[in-house]
Amino acid sequence: MKRHGILNSHISKVLTDLGHTDMVVIADCGLPIPAGVERIDLALELGTPSFADVVRVVADDMAIEQVTLATEINDTNVNALEVVNQLDVPQDFVSHEAFKELTKQAKVIIRTGEATPYANVILHAGVIF
Repeated sequence: MKRHGILNSHISKVLTDLGHTDMVVIADCGLPIPAGVERIDLALELGTPSFADVVRVVADDMAIEQVTLATEINDTNVNALEVVNQLDVPQDFVSHEAFKELTKQAKVIIRTGEATPYANVILHAGVIF
């Protein structure tokens, strides 16, 4: 058994297999999952696990070069935005519709139990060297 890091074997494998610029989406429980994109569903009930908890754990184990967010998060969900701001990486903002289009290119979408609007982020993989 692992002593440190992510215990979820599906998330751990995805992060291990990432290449530079690959995309991982951390999503609220309402974001549509495009056909053909792997889904890791962590949702247990509304709010559990939270967007903040999942972002924190994944970010601790992933080299992140940039994030993409829906522009709407700025006016609608400042708490989720603050979680992402703590990553201290460059941010790109697109419309929510454009965000959903980008998710079609993701390696995986990790679905949380978060039930607040626009609590979604695309993490773009960086490199560790």
